Amino acid sequence: MATQPPRILLARHGQTEWSLLGKHTGRTDIPLLDEGRRGAKLLGERLHRAPWAGLPEAEVRTSPLSRARETCELAGFGDRAQEWDALLEWDYGAYEGLTPAEIKASRPDWLIWRDGVPEGEAREAIAARADQVVAWALAADRDVLVFAHGHILRTLAARWLGYDISFASRIRLDPTSLSILGWAYGEPALERWNDTGHLA
Repeated sequence: MATQPPRILLARHGQTEWSLLGKHTGRTDIPLLDEGRRGAKLLGERLHRAPWAGLPEAEVRTSPLSRARETCELAGFGDRAQEWDALLEWDYGAYEGLTPAEIKASRPDWLIWRDGVPEGEAREAIAARADQVVAWALAADRDVLVFAHGHILRTLAARWLGYDISFASRIRLDPTSLSILGWAYGEPALERWNDTGHLA
């Protein structure tokens, strides 16, 4: 058994053409750019050094979308990872492939975390998926590692902390970043957030 409560290590997938352009990339299966592949390998090298040493006891899960799966594989965890639909990115519906600027041209005050998306996944649905991941992690007797996408991981952080998903608007998350949802004085906390030091 672990000597401390389990944590969730979050790895956002590497850079894609759409993430580089700021387009909402939900269920469209966009591949990694060469930059994203390089970043995924660097992330893996970091996770295989101290203090993580390859996380030999951790359970690993990944979004089934190729940009997350390939990041997981290039980081050296593909043989241990289980695909999980709960880690899919937000289904952006009619806003798929659009940038925030394009959306705000017709809806100037729009904020996804408050207003959601037309013809896509409801805020309540992505929150429920994040709650499912939190429940799985809390039931573990060891740390867990997940490879997924910006908005689902930000939602996951908000729910880990016990907040409405609107809190996620305040915590940006870059491609190929490493974050850790952990504990402080027995309460859920952000132990590390949006760390891209391995890309420097």
